[in-house]
Formats: sequence, structure tokens, C-alpha cells
Amino acid sequence: MTKGYVEFFFSNAKYRRLWAASVISLLGEWFNTIALFLLILEYSGSEFLLGILFSVRMILFGISQPINGLLADRLNRKTLMFWSNNVQIFLALTFLMVDGPEDMWWLITVSGIMMLLHGVYVTAERAAVPNIVDDDDLITANAIGSASWSTALCLGAMLGGIVVSKWGTDAAFIIDSMTFLLSSIILIPLIIEQSVDDDMRGPLFKTALKNIKIGWNRIYTDKKLLRIIFAKTSWNIGGAGLAGVFLVLAGADITGYGAAFGFGLFFFARGIGTGIGPLIARSVFKDRSKWPSIIGVLVSISGIFYLLVGLTINYYLPLTVFLIICSHSASGGNWVLSTVLTQTWVEDEVRGRVFSIDMLLLGLSAGISTSTAGYLVEYHNLGLETGFMSFSILMILCGLIFTIWRPDNQEHIS
Repeated sequence: MTKGYVEFFFSNAKYRRLWAASVISLLGEWFNTIALFLLILEYSGSEFLLGILFSVRMILFGISQPINGLLADRLNRKTLMFWSNNVQIFLALTFLMVDGPEDMWWLITVSGIMMLLHGVYVTAERAAVPNIVDDDDLITANAIGSASWSTALCLGAMLGGIVVSKWGTDAAFIIDSMTFLLSSIILIPLIIEQSVDDDMRGPLFKTALKNIKIGWNRIYTDKKLLRIIFAKTSWNIGGAGLAGVFLVLAGADITGYGAAFGFGLFFFARGIGTGIGPLIARSVFKDRSKWPSIIGVLVSISGIFYLLVGLTINYYLPLTVFLIICSHSASGGNWVLSTVLTQTWVEDEVRGRVFSIDMLLLGLSAGISTSTAGYLVEYHNLGLETGFMSFSILMILCGLIFTIWRPDNQEHIS
């Protein structure tokens, strides 16, 4: 039987340590993100650069994933997380030197490198969870992880908005650096046992391409897994532009509060939603055989709520916040159900490479979505209401397509 949240959390010391390290570094990351939004809009006033910031971050996160997955299956996963944090301690401090519009491209580049390193951390962490958690408790562990990511987003975004408003962006970057340091210290005593495939034991560069291909073949030959790998991507095609561009611009447009507080408020709502969603999914969707059918429906539901955001954005702020929470509750359910299925279906020896393909598709789709949204706003005068509605309709369609597409059923018939 799956343990309750409290029982599971206090009975697994390794998971508690992994959880604490992740949450602390995420808190700092959202302090960092709010400050970057403000610097770009303050120094350049460019919506397109805002989209480019997200695009560079997500594309670098995505294209590095095949290598990240290879490293997560070959090297010690805790070591990868530890050094990813350590390098970001210094990169976060370099943002203190940003002081004008001429530094925008440099800011975006450094932020992209940090997201690349975050990709190393995330892939290693996701592959490590089944090494320290029983199969029956994976849904509980992932629900806690997703809710904690959301809590970090809520607190980090809201506190980041307050800190930036009162003390400026430099304070946010210093706090971000300190969180990476604390996260690394927490990871030091953690021991994660993992299985390494014999094919991974040759020279790294000589065997890299062959071993990356093994991960892709593991996905392609299992049609039910092939479909689930596209679950998060189906949301990001429309959702990344909505959350990464239109939500930020809407926050900057709140009258009487200031842009930093507006960013924090809407990202706080986003975090609450993605935290509630996995908890609801765990309690409501108990039959795992039905999860593959539910995932696409959750994408469309998320799109419907964002469509309502577009229709009501200028009427009543608490309603907008509520609709954002509802939309991201559905997306959080999509995320946790697809993650648990992948962790359950895939063997330890190849799990990192499978998750890396998942993150590659997610990163590329998010990058394309955010850059397109930013471009349309800046060069084609796409308004907030129209943008919210257009991208939400795209998300609804992606959810329907994912629901209809069942290569696993076709394979079974054959």
C-alpha cells in the first residue's frame, strides 16, 4: 500500500535530504528569475528579449539533455547534482555586474548556462528518485516533489518580488548564490546506489553516441513509453508562451503594485496550482491503467482555464489569480502522472537517458513557444487578451491530439 505523505516523508531519510537540497536551490532560482524579468524590462523594455530569455534557457536546457542523460546513467548522480550547484554559486554572482542595456545579451547567455546546469541537476535527480524510493511510493514521492517545486515557486517568486521591490536586484542574486551553496552542503552526506549498464563502462567519448542511441531505442520500441514522453511537451507548446511571456507581461501591467510584485503574484498563483494538482491527482486517479488516457485531457483542461484568463484579464484580479491556479493544477497533474509512469516503466540502467529525451522535447517546445510569443507581441502588436486566448486554444488542441494519438493501441492490434 502507498504510504501517506507524512509517514513516507519521515520514514525515508535519503529522500528528505534529496528533497531539501532541491527545494532550497529552487527558492533561489525563483529569486533570480524575478530579478532577471525586471532587469530586461527596465533596461530594454523589449517583450521579444523577454521571450528570448526563456527560449535560450529552455533550448540550452533541452539540447544538453542527451548528454545529461548519458552522464546520469554513467556517473554518480549525487556528484552531478553537487557540482551543478557549485558552478552556479559563482554564475549567480556575475549578474551583479549588469548595469545597462548593453549587458542584456550577456545576461541572457549566463542565465542560459545556469539553466543548462540546472538540466544536469534535474535529470540526475529524477533518475535518482527510484533508487531511494519503493515503486509503491513513487506517486507519493513525486507528488511531494511537485508540490515542493510549486511551494518554492510560490515563496521564491513572491519573496523575490518583495526583495527586488525593497532592496533591488543585487540582493536577489546574492540570495540565489547562497541557496546553491546551502543545497550543495546538504547533498554531501547523501549516498545513492545505482546500477550501471556494462555498455557504459567504455571510454566516454567513444561510447557516447552508441549509448545515447540505446536510450532512444528504449523509447521507440515501447510505444506506450513513446507516447508518454510527449506528455509534458503537449502542454509546453502553448503553455510555455502563456506562462513565460503573457503571464509576465500581465504581471507588469497590474496597476498600482509595481512590476516585481505583479510578477511575484502571478507566479505565486502558478506555484499554488502546480502544487495542488499532483495532490489531487494522487487522491483521485488511483487506477494507473487509466493515467495514459487522463494526461491529454488534463492538458486541454489547463488550456480552457487559460482561455478564461484571456477573457477576464481586465475585470477582476482575484478571479484571474484563481483561474491561473486552476490551469496549473491541471498541468501539475499532467506532469506528475507522466513522470511516475516513466519512472515505473523504465529500468534503472537507462532511466537517465529516457528522461533526457523527455526533457529535450520539453525544452525545445518551450523555447519555440516563448520566442514565438515574444516575437508576436513586439513585432506584430499581439495584445494580452488575444495572446492568452490564441495560445490557450493551441494548448487545448494539443491536449486533444495527445488524447487521440494512441500508438500503443495500434501496436497491440498489430
